[in-house]
Amino acid sequence: MSLHRLTQIVMGVPNVEETAAYYTDFGLARTGHSFATIDGGEQLRIVPSDHRRLLQLGVGADDPDDLDRVAAALTALDVAFERTPTGLRAVDPGTRVTVNVEIAARYDQAPTPAPAYNTPGVDARTDERAPGILREHPVRPRKLGHVVLGSTDQAFSQTFFQQGIGFKVSDTVPGLAAFMRCSTDHHNVLVQQAPVAFLHHTSWQVDDVDEVGRGATAMLEKDPARHVWGLGRHHVGSNFFWYLRDPAGNFSEYYSDLDCIVDDALWTPQVWEGARGLYRWGPPPPPSFLAPEDLAGLMTGAHQPGA
Repeated sequence: MSLHRLTQIVMGVPNVEETAAYYTDFGLARTGHSFATIDGGEQLRIVPSDHRRLLQLGVGADDPDDLDRVAAALTALDVAFERTPTGLRAVDPGTRVTVNVEIAARYDQAPTPAPAYNTPGVDARTDERAPGILREHPVRPRKLGHVVLGSTDQAFSQTFFQQGIGFKVSDTVPGLAAFMRCSTDHHNVLVQQAPVAFLHHTSWQVDDVDEVGRGATAMLEKDPARHVWGLGRHHVGSNFFWYLRDPAGNFSEYYSDLDCIVDDALWTPQVWEGARGLYRWGPPPPPSFLAPEDLAGLMTGAHQPGA
């Protein structure tokens, strides 16, 4: 696969400083209004905007031949693009996001040792407490895993990412959403049908489920109003999750143990409906997760001059 990861996102918000403080608490390393993960380097930049939105999405490619392939595919779709020696950018009209395909180094992630779990008949950890309850260090996300975007034309957005940029479809929810990947992760982009283009959430990988819980607990100790949904486990993608809300209204997710697709021939995309399209266990999703509370305001803003 010539595409191999998400590189960076640019998020626009009306309240830059307040939102920047949130992502510092979230565990990203801050330099000004730019934020880094452990393994991905600078992966988030926050800029002023009249309303919350995802402005740019970076996708890593291996070499110029990959850019040539994307350019040819976008030309076939009649999608305009700008090309440089090291990158290519195009706008998906459904999500209104500028996608930057850029030559970038692949991730080099140091392996996380698998914790020893005691299970019936297997005493893998004896005479000591579980490591997860002994950790005191702040949780730091390892990488940006995926983004979820509302699209006013989900069908074309899926075509744009799949046929144009080169993502692969992992699973779908009929008439609503497509989970797509540009790496071995189950999904790096999910586009869902929406009345307005908007950023639903960003998702950040941590080491294991203990880090999901520890990270969320620390965030809620500082401000309980940040809680949205969790702890739970998704059915599509299989990952543990906990969602929080930033001051601009975007959701952010800690996740671990996402499905990994190394051999495309061994993975069969499936169609999911109902609760299985959302989660396998955990508390039910709140209405505000399915339809963010500021959605009506975003719809109004989208029809204002210059929006």
